[in-house]
Amino acid sequence: MIAALGETTAGPSLPRLRDRMLESVEGRRVLKDRPRVNSNTVEMDKLAQYPEGSFGKAYVTWLERCGVTPDTREPVHYIDDPELAYVMQRYRECHDFYHCICNMPVNVEYELALKYFEFANLGLPMTAIAAVFGPLRLTPEKRARLFSEYVPWALKCGGSARSLITVYWEERWGENVEDMKKEFGIWDPPEPKWRKPLSEAKALAEKRRQAGVPAS
Repeated sequence: MIAALGETTAGPSLPRLRDRMLESVEGRRVLKDRPRVNSNTVEMDKLAQYPEGSFGKAYVTWLERCGVTPDTREPVHYIDDPELAYVMQRYRECHDFYHCICNMPVNVEYELALKYFEFANLGLPMTAIAAVFGPLRLTPEKRARLFSEYVPWALKCGGSARSLITVYWEERWGENVEDMKKEFGIWDPPEPKWRKPLSEAKALAEKRRQAGVPAS
């Protein structure tokens, strides 16, 4: 239902995002190649071979830390124009990259913080709807923290950062994630609360790396 709402309320925002992509050399390549993000196209064991500090390694570590996979995004059903349908699909499939580069866990509180970031950065109506009504699901304490700490960061950072829909993430696995953040104009939010320690996630990523190393 949420995915359908995103499609049916997109309106002129999708042509606007498509135009942003067309204005960017990198974004034009994305529209031309139409890469997809799922476990069939993203080789996790290969990404785990990248050095510490790289975007590829950071993404694998983030997946392990959050206990998620790249296969959680619904296909687009209600957008007839193939190019605009791809723009929506690209937004969905790159959502976890935004989590990763912004150092955000996956739960209601931080999903809402990222929705504010996405609204400021991309302007999709669905992100605004989620940002307005989603906080009702939070406890008063978490709601207060969301609005006092994370929303100011999300609106300022998302509004001034490069439009992330134009990024060809798959070409950047080997790049330093901190350098990417500087390039995009992104800075870290207030320290979030994670369920799984970073050390445990790194250990799982290392286990994946070792499993992917060919026997000598």
